[in-house]
Amino acid sequence: MRHEDTVAVRGEVAPGYEPLRAEFAGVAGEGAQLSVRVAGRQVADLWAGDGVTGDSLTGVFSSTKGAAFLVLALLAQEGALDPDRRVAAYWPQFAAEGKGEVTVRDLAGHRAGAIGTADGFTPAEVADDAALAARLAPHRPYWRPGAAFGYHTLTVGALVGEVVRRATGSTLQQVYEERIRRPHGVDLWLGLPAAEEPRVLPVLPPRPAAQDPAAVPEAPDSIGGIAGNLHHPEPTVLSALPDDRAVRAGGQSSVAGIGSARGLAGLYAAAVTGSGGAPPLLTPATAAECARPYSTGLDVVLGLPRTYGLGFMTGRPFLGADAFGHDGAGGSMAFADPSCGLAFGFVRRRFPVPGGAGPATERLAALARACARRAG
Repeated sequence: MRHEDTVAVRGEVAPGYEPLRAEFAGVAGEGAQLSVRVAGRQVADLWAGDGVTGDSLTGVFSSTKGAAFLVLALLAQEGALDPDRRVAAYWPQFAAEGKGEVTVRDLAGHRAGAIGTADGFTPAEVADDAALAARLAPHRPYWRPGAAFGYHTLTVGALVGEVVRRATGSTLQQVYEERIRRPHGVDLWLGLPAAEEPRVLPVLPPRPAAQDPAAVPEAPDSIGGIAGNLHHPEPTVLSALPDDRAVRAGGQSSVAGIGSARGLAGLYAAAVTGSGGAPPLLTPATAAECARPYSTGLDVVLGLPRTYGLGFMTGRPFLGADAFGHDGAGGSMAFADPSCGLAFGFVRRRFPVPGGAGPATERLAALARACARRAG
């Protein structure tokens, strides 16, 4: 059986992008979507899997964070807030327990140590950015701010969102809806309306993984466990979050985004190349600031090397130096690569083990970039 025959792929690719169809077939598994735009033009729009269409919506997990960081970048560009100003200048309560010198850039760059609380969050709090922010402000950080960085899995959107609310008087979700999603037609939602529910496909749960006899399980009250809220009596099951209507409706801005591959690519096209005749949201200077590494080295939550810019994941070796975006634990990937005008979005239905986009999706992204550069 040929590689491209492993799954039925539907949709279209533009001339010069034909290799993406075969590569996508190899990663689509039990359902996926791919959307690629170059200079604002759709060059690949593919989907596969039972019940999946190009219009289907599903949970994008931490690819949601890209929408939150785009709000931050847009407001910083306009002077509505200053990334290098202390968080406490906007949000005085956050200064408690030694967090007074944390800047907004530190917050977005996962340097604040505000990954959770000693007793964890209830399911209702996990679904609510305002509730998370209220719990985190008075709490001690889990490392001396600035001494290390670690992925604020469930909390970074709430933290950035509280700064946005105090600086502008609007929630992050409101700014996103009014300034980004609605005017640019981005099919990625922070707070899914009931009218859009018929398009939602549930996330398929992870398959049981074979146990590595040498692996040492993570303690629920470790730094990583606390960041994932695994130490609460009702621990967070990340793979199940998007299948909760309350989570989808609340649209918390770390992991609760609901969208399509078209939506993810559309988000980054709106940011750097413009869409539908509208100019790009970000100037080249602001886009470069999004990509410029700020936190780089060992992530103490994930225990892996990572690089973050103005919140966004950056420094990916298979992309240009000015590329920025975000992945999700459910297997999604989204980014902009301004050097070739590329905006990329990929989502899948089955939650992978281990979580994250993984090497196969990285190869798909690298191929999309290679096609874009050849088409030049």
